[in-house]
Formats: sequence, C-alpha cells, structure tokens
Amino acid sequence: MCKDCGCEAGNERALAQMGHEHSHSHEHGHGHSHDHGHSHSHGHSHEHGHSHAHGHSHDHAHEHSHSHSHSHAGQGHHAHTHAHVTPDGTTHIHIHIHLPDAAKPAVVAAPAPAVASKSTRTVSVEAKVLAENDRQADLNRDSFKEWGVVAINLISSPGSGKTRLLEKTLDALNGRISCAVITGDQQTDNDAQRLLGRGAEVVQIETRSACHLNAAQVAAHLEPVLAKGAELLFIENVGNLVCPAAFDLGETVRVALLSVTEGEDKPLKYPVLFHGAPVTVVTKIDLLPHLQCDMPKLRGAVQAVRHDARIIELSADTGAGMAEWLDYLMALCHP
Repeated sequence: MCKDCGCEAGNERALAQMGHEHSHSHEHGHGHSHDHGHSHSHGHSHEHGHSHAHGHSHDHAHEHSHSHSHSHAGQGHHAHTHAHVTPDGTTHIHIHIHLPDAAKPAVVAAPAPAVASKSTRTVSVEAKVLAENDRQADLNRDSFKEWGVVAINLISSPGSGKTRLLEKTLDALNGRISCAVITGDQQTDNDAQRLLGRGAEVVQIETRSACHLNAAQVAAHLEPVLAKGAELLFIENVGNLVCPAAFDLGETVRVALLSVTEGEDKPLKYPVLFHGAPVTVVTKIDLLPHLQCDMPKLRGAVQAVRHDARIIELSADTGAGMAEWLDYLMALCHP
C-alpha cells in the first residue's frame, strides 16, 4: 500500500497549461499519542500521522478507542498489540515484537515500515485505508456523469509509451472530440510540455514522493481542465504497476498499457492492475521483429487474469493498430 512504499499525500504541485506555475499545499494531518496505563521493562515511542490532499487546509481533533494485549514467548521475547478506532471507522492495528539483539535475524528481506527502536519490529495494518479515497472517487464519478465526460485512467510501467500514445491520440482526435489531460509524475512537467499545442487542455501534477495519483488530486483540478467542455479526459497516472491500481479515481474506464519490451508475464506478476482493466493496450509492436516476445503467450497472460479483456495491439510511432484504438475511444464518447 501507499504507506509501505513511502508515499506522502498532500505534497503535490500542479503545473498549469499556460506555462505559469501554481503551488498548492493541500494537507491536513492528525497526530495522536496515548497512554495505556501500564509500564514495560522496555521503552519506545511511536506516532501515527496521516495526510490527505484537499483544496484547503484544516486540523482535526479525534477521539480514539483502544484495546491492548500482550504475550511473552520465552526469555527475552515480548510482544504486544494494540488497536484504536477513529470516528470514521478506520481501525489501526499495531503489532510490536521485541527481540534481544542475539535473536534478531542477520538479514531482513522486507524491513518494516517503521522501527521504534533497535530491537523492535513495528508493523501497521490499516483497515479501510482507502475509504476516504473511494468516497472522493464516487464524487468524481458523479461529476463526470453530470458533465458528460468520459474519463480514462491510463496505468502502466514507466516508459511503456503512455505519453507517446497520448501525443498521437490527441493529434488524431483534434477537431473530432474535445479532449483534456491530467498527467502525473513525481517531478517535472515534461509530459505536459509534450502534450501542449495538440488541441487539449493539459494539467501536470507533480506528486513528489507519491507513486500514484489519488481521487482528491484529480478532483482539485477538474474545473480548470474541463472548463472548455471536454468530452474525453485522459488521466495519465504515475508510471507504476502497483499503487495506481489500488486507487480509484472515479474514472469511466481503466486502461492498462503493456509494451512488448516488458515481458509476456507482466499481467501474471501484477494481476491487480490487469484484472481491473477491461482494456489492455499492447504498445511498441513495431519492435517485435527485434525482440523475442511471444505474443500468443502475452495475450494468454492478459486473458488468464481477465478472461474478457479487450486487447488492442498498436505502435504509436508507425500508426499500426491506432485505428482500432481511436475507434474504441470514439465509441466511448458517442455510443
């Protein structure tokens, strides 16, 4: 999840189409500390911070309910768990395992997200962590329907060809369908600059440390990007096959991109994305003569994860397969 990969919500910067920059600080946080009324032979402290993207800043004071349990398993080993529930129903469960130095493994393959002390492993499991995002995604979905906008969430690895496909798509649709683009990257407005001048409103969001866009970030930029009555909104997500698949943006349809250079088994390795995408676009097929890519195997991997997936194979550079992609988009906007 987002916490495991180090994302931080609320630190995005939006770069508008006309070349001037808008800085935003959309953040609210709440911290809490608590006393469980008992003491331990060891000392440690921890805090839990949460931040979310909003159009304004505000602070909250929250009440939490707690439960706490302990177990001892042998000399020098001590474990305890505690849980607290926030007013919105989110449950936070914290598991602390205290080991003597001699008992600690020499190699830890997957370090815990936080370490309270040298001899403590801390794991946080957050129930309903996506509940707030899902609520905003539903609002986005309602807005898209109200405005008559088809929103497409494009998700893929970095370098799979999302921006190149958008360049060619905007050129082809210019004058046929009114388009807009929200594009996300951790840094730079390079993608937005490539898409300017192609007949579409474009907004770049710099997510800084976050590896995906979320529904609140999209909501914050809908009015300016859709101000001229776009029918089709492309949301070019941050290049990543994992976290973007977990965050609903309220899109009409999710499209996964997979380049022929990435390997035929990508859908099997990252099934959440490909299961949630009714359409997979296979890009860079002009490179097939130079690769050992087994296309039947690639198609089979996509359909093993989602049997009814539509697979569109194309090359944005040569134009091969682009007609099918454009026909698909036209049918979405004018069924």
